[in-house]
Amino acid sequence: MTGHHQTLALLLFSAFVAVTLAITTWVSRNRHGSAEEFYAGGRLFSPLENGFAIAGDYMSAASFLGVTGLISLFGYDGLLYVVGFLVAWLLVLFLVAELVRNCGRFTLADVVAARMSERPVRIAAGTSSVTVSVLYLVAQMVGAGSLVALLLGRTSEAAQAWTVIGVGALMVIYVSMGGMRATTWIQIVKAVLLLGGTIALTVLVLLRFHGDFDRLLLTAAERSGHGDAFLAPGLKYGGSWTARFDFISLGLALVLGTAGLPHILSRFYTVPTARAARRSVLWSIGLIGGFYLMTIILGFGAAAIVGPEAVRGSNAAGNTAVPLLALDLGGGADSTGGTVLFAIVAAVAFATILAVVAGITLASSASVAHDLYASLRRRRTEPRSEVAVARVASVGIGVVAIGLGLLARDLNVAFLVGLAFAVAASANLPVLMYSLFWRGFTTRGAVWAVYGGLVPALGLVVLSPVVSGSPESLFPGVDFQYFPLQNPGLVSIPLGFLAGWLGTVTSAEVPDEAKHAETEVRSLTGAGAA
Repeated sequence: MTGHHQTLALLLFSAFVAVTLAITTWVSRNRHGSAEEFYAGGRLFSPLENGFAIAGDYMSAASFLGVTGLISLFGYDGLLYVVGFLVAWLLVLFLVAELVRNCGRFTLADVVAARMSERPVRIAAGTSSVTVSVLYLVAQMVGAGSLVALLLGRTSEAAQAWTVIGVGALMVIYVSMGGMRATTWIQIVKAVLLLGGTIALTVLVLLRFHGDFDRLLLTAAERSGHGDAFLAPGLKYGGSWTARFDFISLGLALVLGTAGLPHILSRFYTVPTARAARRSVLWSIGLIGGFYLMTIILGFGAAAIVGPEAVRGSNAAGNTAVPLLALDLGGGADSTGGTVLFAIVAAVAFATILAVVAGITLASSASVAHDLYASLRRRRTEPRSEVAVARVASVGIGVVAIGLGLLARDLNVAFLVGLAFAVAASANLPVLMYSLFWRGFTTRGAVWAVYGGLVPALGLVVLSPVVSGSPESLFPGVDFQYFPLQNPGLVSIPLGFLAGWLGTVTSAEVPDEAKHAETEVRSLTGAGAA
């Protein structure tokens, strides 16, 4: 990349960082240090504001960089991510949003612990939430590394490492200083920027093909080198029965995982009522749906205009397809238009990464302080002490995410998010569904549901082609691959539900009917909700 690209993109990105740091500083001066303020922003956000924040939280680097890259490389099969990410919100709307808002205070564990023995349930749910959050953070870190390598024209490990470290440092500052209120406003600003940039690129792609979508698809298929197979199922997931089962596994993880993501669940606590939570989801579905429809055009546009070979040449996993597309649409590498458009897209992508990692870090630090620390500490924890622990936890989580992000820098970010979704669907969703809808659910069932999904999901990933046994693995030089699927959801999600059922039916504990009735009334009516 030329010096013009680098300078302009860095200036735009620096402007975004300056604005977000100003927001964080302003919010930190006006906070009063309570747990409700730090975790939930005082529950003062409107449905529209929270809807934009949810969209900003959900439209991550996996969506903007990873999904479009997969579509540009694999055509139709890349669309699975778009369908899975969007359909998942119907489950959130109908089964989760209002009930979670009414039953909990700050975290997933609040919902489950309402009718169980608190300590073991909070430890299990807190451990699972932190694990999912760290996996999700790794994907964002990988996206940051890929982007800066393209931006600076350097693919050295040192350049990517310093970028990942810088992103990690910023996210810790956002969370520790500003809490949920600053994080929410950063996500709103980012959502507006991302939607604006995506709309502009989509219009430019359609103008290039004079509004003829058929011509766009045919050109993409022609340049892909696969012909009509590029527009049909099976290019990535149809080569063998193993690949087809991987397709099913990934689909299950994407559709069921959203309802178990800690940073999405925590957003429902930032509005004053359950009705506001439902309206927030409706706003977010509209925004997210429009965004994902545009990523389809951008993915096929990158295949048709840039070409899969150029995309692979820049980044083997396809993570730089959108910036390369912007460069071409603006007029090419040496043009002013190309420089400006590339810089804008690079800055928006950086903004996307920063906003998402802030939300995830806040959710995971809340789980550490509100669930793990408060449960392991025998004495009752003061709210201010708990918030202080959350701020410290954000630093530790940032360090872990940075380390894993450096290790996984060559994997596609959408694929990495698929793994996080699989763990969320395996460990968090079963315990959440059973707690809300099964009258006879017990403490042992809750703990077994979490660990019965979490341990197999992580174990199967370690034994899968993702970690060893192939040139694209994290450790290509060794081979302990015993599980053939890249995504564990097909096996680990049923195991989570089965473990929850088995733990309950083998438990000597008598279910507390009164607590279930109280939880049911509260979840449906909001009576007694925080």
